Amino acid sequence: MKLVKAIIKPFKLDEVKDALTEIGIQGMTVTEVKGFGRQKGHKETYRGTEYQIDFVPKVKLELAIADDLEEKVIETLGKAAKTGSIGDGKIFISDLNSVIRIRTGETGGGAL
Repeated sequence: MKLVKAIIKPFKLDEVKDALTEIGIQGMTVTEVKGFGRQKGHKETYRGTEYQIDFVPKVKLELAIADDLEEKVIETLGKAAKTGSIGDGKIFISDLNSVIRIRTGETGGGAL
């Protein structure tokens, strides 16, 4: 099993969710986050005054998936989240040792 975390632009969330649903992903956790990478934030003007925004709003998706879905999920996430401009985000993949469904006590891949 794998744990996939993706940081994407907020306006791409619906498109990414729909694309992942099409390939059979049944659940995900979504969190609104702030951060910066190479783009180092941006400047905004409000009532004539310029402000430096250091932390850019993003969305973090977390998906627990079976090993055989890894490549398909990565490809789908990459295509759906890509705008071609700076700040499109990142995908992180790590091994997931165990999963337990709280309601039934089911473990492993069956709990996904």
